[in-house]
Amino acid sequence: MGLTPSALRFYDDCDVLRPIRVDPASGYRFYGPEQEVRGVLLRRLRAAGLPLVDVRVVLDGGEAEARTVLRTHLERTRRTADTARVLVEGLLRDLPGGASEQPLGRAVVGGAELASAVRQVGPAVADAGTQQEFPVLGCVLIEVGDGELRLVATDRYRLAVRVLRAGTVDGGPCRVLVDAAELADMAAWALRRQYVDVEVYGDGGCLVGAGGERRAFVGRTEEYPDYRLVLDGLNDVRHRVIVDREALREAFAEREKGAVLTVRSGAQEAAISGDGGSRVTVSAVCTGPSLRVAFDPAVLVPALDAGVGPDVLLEFASGAEPVVVRSADQGSFTTLVMPVRELVSRETD
Repeated sequence: MGLTPSALRFYDDCDVLRPIRVDPASGYRFYGPEQEVRGVLLRRLRAAGLPLVDVRVVLDGGEAEARTVLRTHLERTRRTADTARVLVEGLLRDLPGGASEQPLGRAVVGGAELASAVRQVGPAVADAGTQQEFPVLGCVLIEVGDGELRLVATDRYRLAVRVLRAGTVDGGPCRVLVDAAELADMAAWALRRQYVDVEVYGDGGCLVGAGGERRAFVGRTEEYPDYRLVLDGLNDVRHRVIVDREALREAFAEREKGAVLTVRSGAQEAAISGDGGSRVTVSAVCTGPSLRVAFDPAVLVPALDAGVGPDVLLEFASGAEPVVVRSADQGSFTTLVMPVRELVSRETD
């Protein structure tokens, strides 16, 4: 079918492509021959950028509905491409005509992948006020080991983890804390390199190199919050909501002080209300009991911005526990967002 394991897990959770059997010991999913056509079509639709809500219409709706959805998406992508072309052409016109010790660990990853990882975890780095009290939260944790390069950031209200599968890994496991602002500058440089070497040294140093160029960082070696303990301590998921990422982002972004997400059992929509704004309802795929969760938009919106693909999957254990933000297009990226106590006036649902 050409779908990655993370995508298969996502589509299983979303009830779009369920396996006929899951091995309880290994977690491997098994699919029947009759599911191949659906899986291939699903992959093609996602590659074309269709939101999952529209994908379900094409897969399970009638022919007329499918044609309407596809034509609408085609027109939308044409408009987006035209806008991007104009902006990039304008930008192009505006452009003017060694450590002695051995590293503890080294990983080789794609330059564009590393740049993407830095961009994704960046919103979870603490702001200047929080950094005054907790300086390490202004850093990104870099880990090398187990065939992977991991980037982690948290401000106590968000936790972002991005895992990169490395082409080469030497040494490890090891870790270093690098200032987030310095790492962001490096990401712009790494974006233009096919591959980069990331080396971690015992004195807290970090080198990122490509060809003859190297970027050196004086890292920190202090203790950092144990993100693995947080991830391992998550309770079982009881609610899942799949929704258009941009629609959800816009609904929350227009509210500054707080907003409430409401979903009802059996409903295929989610409502966003609060902070004096008008109630907004968006199409969604909802599973689990009815639920109300309050968020600080300043915390949730950057987490949505960091996602990849047209959809976002929100996973809830309850209305008071960390919310897992996922996307089918990047199973190696996980964001946790803390909800807040509901301060807005309740509405009749």
